[in-house]
Amino acid sequence: MKAILAVSFGTTHKDTLKKTIEKIEDRIREEFKNYEVRRAFTAHIVIKVLKTRDGIIENTPEEALEKLKAQGYDEIIVQPLHIIPGEEYEYVKHVVDNFRKQGAFKKIILGRPALYFKGEENVPDDYAIFTQAIREILNKEGTIVMMGHGSNHPANACYPCLQSVLSDQGYDNVYIGTVEGYPTINQVIARLKKASVKEVTLVPLMLVAGDHVKNDMAGDDEASWKNILKSNEINSNLYMHGLGELEKFQNIYLQHISDAINDSYSGVGQTKKGGCFNG
Repeated sequence: MKAILAVSFGTTHKDTLKKTIEKIEDRIREEFKNYEVRRAFTAHIVIKVLKTRDGIIENTPEEALEKLKAQGYDEIIVQPLHIIPGEEYEYVKHVVDNFRKQGAFKKIILGRPALYFKGEENVPDDYAIFTQAIREILNKEGTIVMMGHGSNHPANACYPCLQSVLSDQGYDNVYIGTVEGYPTINQVIARLKKASVKEVTLVPLMLVAGDHVKNDMAGDDEASWKNILKSNEINSNLYMHGLGELEKFQNIYLQHISDAINDSYSGVGQTKKGGCFNG
């Protein structure tokens, strides 16, 4: 028996869960009818909140794989719904490696996140595919500031890499910042001031529009990006939608699952090279 495990950071916000993660899972079921589709969250705090607040039980990657093993599934595709191959992806990779070493399944393959390869050495250009998938956002009028999560993990380099790709494509009106990495909002503001920008549209560079979007980006607290920009005399319009709502963005994960099933780029995260970050 075969199964696909869709693994995301997770969210406690039911509205964006339905529009993004659940929608992607439904599309996986439609596309890969011979596979059982399961869910796992990497954020243990999200799992705890859902259990305490709503009585909803979500599985960690370990728990989900243990259940699949106990139920007799022997071919598993683990597909991360993360943007970059950062800490959460490394966590999933570690779990998959452990199950592989145990010989728990006849076959277990880890797919790649949205941004991974840069197109060299006969691998896909995930960055070009990514920008094409969010073209309807990039083509909005005016200046766009995209808020990524960010990390102290080396994979944070994916954000500056994406910024360079956007510049190469002529999107000099798009600025990328992160909540917990580089560039920070203050560094973005310095660039906006240099370009004499007075108004921007804030856009999540995230799968879901959850806590970070509703609070860190658009919240009423003085530390929100909206208010930090306002204190610097830059007005903000708010785009309150996770990238996971876009059908073309959802297609990225469907393609990565197909790549994993076909062993198109076996060894992702282990031996293959060619991206801005190769894990």
